[in-house]
Amino acid sequence: MHGKFTGDSILWGIDRRAGDFARTSTGRMAGDIAGQMAGYIGTRVRSFPTFFHLRQKSLARAVLLSLGAFAGSLRVAGFPDISKLHASNWQIFMLVLAILGMVETTRCLRKKWSLYHAGVLILLYTDLMILAGIAALLTLS
Repeated sequence: MHGKFTGDSILWGIDRRAGDFARTSTGRMAGDIAGQMAGYIGTRVRSFPTFFHLRQKSLARAVLLSLGAFAGSLRVAGFPDISKLHASNWQIFMLVLAILGMVETTRCLRKKWSLYHAGVLILLYTDLMILAGIAALLTLS
């Protein structure tokens, strides 16, 4: 038994020597230490940062959605030249992005009060001001 995989080790992808419980597509272990698994080259499963996982809460994603929508709305309205400010139908898309950012910020609220909760509330007020700014740019004639 020493130095070989047992039957349940291959089934579950468990190598008791390495202490690693990761499983590869072949059912074998993805080892971190190459010397412990002689003749076996392990692979490590990589995943995207949590920023790209839409099912997980992310304040960074919420802030980037809101600020990106506001910057895009200013750009679509012709912001750098103040004399050329105008309303555009593309600002409705930016308004939807800002609403999505606000929804994502709301998802990050916790039930118990803390300083983190207070910071998320401040970000919600910021999102509300961004929505008001985009709505004001929409009403320009």
